[in-house]
Amino acid sequence: MKIKKSQLLPNVITAFGLCCGLFAIFKINMTPVGHVSHNTLVLTTLVLILAAFADLLDGAIARAMKAESDFGGLFDSMADAITFGVAPSVIVLKSLSIEPGTELSFLLTTAAIVYSVCGVLRLVRFNLLKQASEENSELKEAHNKNFTGLPIPAAAAAAISGNFFLASDELNSVLNLSHEARAWILFFQMILLGYLMISRWKFPSFKALQIRVKSFQQVFLTVVFTVFLIFYGIMQHFSVVFVIFSWGYIIVAFFLSLIRVISGRKSKTLEDFEPAPDDIEDDIEK
Repeated sequence: MKIKKSQLLPNVITAFGLCCGLFAIFKINMTPVGHVSHNTLVLTTLVLILAAFADLLDGAIARAMKAESDFGGLFDSMADAITFGVAPSVIVLKSLSIEPGTELSFLLTTAAIVYSVCGVLRLVRFNLLKQASEENSELKEAHNKNFTGLPIPAAAAAAISGNFFLASDELNSVLNLSHEARAWILFFQMILLGYLMISRWKFPSFKALQIRVKSFQQVFLTVVFTVFLIFYGIMQHFSVVFVIFSWGYIIVAFFLSLIRVISGRKSKTLEDFEPAPDDIEDDIEK
C-alpha cells in the first residue's frame, strides 16, 4: 500500500508513540523483579504520558491535514494496543516484589491479562463504531460527543498513576502499605479498568468540550492560574496530581452516568451519559 506524503506526518507521530510504549516495556524488563526504583517508575510514567500526547496529536494532525487513511487508523490501533494495552500491565507486574509461583502472583498475572485483552477488545469496538458512524449521522454525533467504554489511553493513565501513587513517598509517608496490600489493590484496579473499557458506560470526549467565557482577561487569568497549579503540582507532587487527573476523569464520568440512571433517565442535561442500548451495540458488533 502506497502512503501519500500528506499521510506521512501523522504516521510518524504514531510510530513515535509506539516507540515510547516499547521503550517503557524494554526499560522495565531490564530491571530485576523487586528492584524497580522510584526513578525508573518516573521515567516510564513520563514516557507513557508522552505517548498519550502523541496519540492525541496524530489524530488531530490527520484531521487537520485531511490525511486520514485506513492504514493510519489500523496502525494507530495496533500502536495503542502495545503502548496502552501491554505496557501498563508489564509495568505493574514488574514493579511489585511478589515471589513468582505464588497464588498472589498468579492472580496479578491474570488481572494483567484481563486488562490487556479488554484493551484490545475496546480498540476493536472503537474502530467498528467509528466505521458505522460514517454511514449514520446520529451515531456520528454521539460518537464525537462521548466514548462507549473507557478509552484505552485513559485506562493506561489510571493504571500507571495508581501504581506510581501506591509506590510514592507521598502515600508511604502517611500510610505504609505492605507489598501484599499494594498487590491486592492493583489486582482490583486492573480488573476494574478492564471492565470499564468493555462496558457500555459513557465517557466524555474532549473534542466536544465547549467553554463559554465573557472576556479575554478571564480566559488569560484562568489559563495562567490553571497552568501554575498544574506545573506546581507536577514539580512538587507529581504522583498525587497524576492520580487525581486520571482517576478524576473516570469518577466524574461514572457519576454522571449513575445520576442519569438513578434519575430514571429524566434528566435531559445528562442524556448523553446514558449507557448505550444493547441492540445498537450488538448490531455493530455482529
